[in-house]
Amino acid sequence: MAKLLDKQRYKCALAAMQTVQAIERALPILHSGPGCAQKLSDTNGSSGYFSPNIFPCTSINEKDVVFGGVKKLNSTIENALKVVDADLYVVLTGCIPEIVGDDTAEVVSRFKEAEKPVLYAPTAGFKGNNYIGHEQVVGAIIDQYLKKSDKKQKGLVNIWADVPYQDLFWHGNLREIENLVSELGLTPNTIFGYQRGLENIKKIPEAEYNILVSPWVGLKNVKKMEKKFGIPYLHCKTLPIGATETSKFLREVAAFTGVDSALAESVIKKHEDYYYYLIERYADLFLENRVINKQFTVVADAQYTLAITKFLVNDLGLVPAKQFITDDTPKQYRQAIEEEFKKLNFGLTADVEFETDGFKIHEEIKKHDYHGYPLVLGGYYEKELTEDLKGNFLNISWPVQSKVVFNSYYAGYNGGIRLIEDIYTVAVQRFN
Repeated sequence: MAKLLDKQRYKCALAAMQTVQAIERALPILHSGPGCAQKLSDTNGSSGYFSPNIFPCTSINEKDVVFGGVKKLNSTIENALKVVDADLYVVLTGCIPEIVGDDTAEVVSRFKEAEKPVLYAPTAGFKGNNYIGHEQVVGAIIDQYLKKSDKKQKGLVNIWADVPYQDLFWHGNLREIENLVSELGLTPNTIFGYQRGLENIKKIPEAEYNILVSPWVGLKNVKKMEKKFGIPYLHCKTLPIGATETSKFLREVAAFTGVDSALAESVIKKHEDYYYYLIERYADLFLENRVINKQFTVVADAQYTLAITKFLVNDLGLVPAKQFITDDTPKQYRQAIEEEFKKLNFGLTADVEFETDGFKIHEEIKKHDYHGYPLVLGGYYEKELTEDLKGNFLNISWPVQSKVVFNSYYAGYNGGIRLIEDIYTVAVQRFN
């Protein structure tokens, strides 16, 4: 019997077009049916220099299913190179061409001598979701564009985090992580966002280290770079939010890269002093039980469910109810992620469930006794449910429909303060 999946929190792998779009002046070329780009794009900051509405697309139809769409793909790439002013072109495949057996890689190989690089990533929806598609795009850059470099830039560090646009806070989070790493005297290199792009991509093989800030997305990529370019990687499973995890992150990065520990501790002290100064000013608010209850649930991908759970327990002293990871995390990563939910302060542990069905998640939340007002941080799907439970809701994960984010972020010390502001802004409104 077919399984009905309710309120899933991800898109098909072709949505990796947003990963391409997050690279400045990079253009997705879609070998897919018509309408895919519009269906997979968000209204939250996904227009810009190249809008999904103008992505070149083969718009394959019934005829192409019978006779193949490689001729149409060849002409689409040719014309995109002539008409669209980009620095990097990435061909992404939808379901139909991969089902009928179009040799997309062979077509793309015809453009090896083109003035601008043309790459290819297999992103059929039946091969996985957009988290997997993101890895496919980065993998295509590693395999098809980058070459090993004998030159290494002292202190250059590639930074990788979670999926652009799927994570509404991706741009601000990356910039904040860059800023923190810079304070250790290192030179961060990222390829997504403002004034990054092809020039930063070219620097990747010259880096001394890779730092991956993600529970699992991108792990295949940094392992591939270690093998191909000899770049060792540090895997930080938890996005650092607030003082506890950010200080831990800075110490781990300093130890891994050989930064003087005294410098790292001075950076940490400067930030922690200001962070706790702000916290102390609102201590009465945090301690007032009527404002917010102690138990919370996070419904998000592995990155945010883990990061926010650690933050709310370790920095604010709240108690976790069951937590839900919704990104269809591959099974080989799940045990390691579950272990992270046991590494909480005060001897606490969190029960975590990997679940993609929104109906089942909601049923679990309904039957839990939060001993008062529940605090639910999740996608917009949880808003009505939380209101029915007379709880406090904050929209922090996809789909995000209750806020607009330009450059906000939750990473780091400042991001932790911002998350506290957002949570308690919601909480105090019920009493005003």
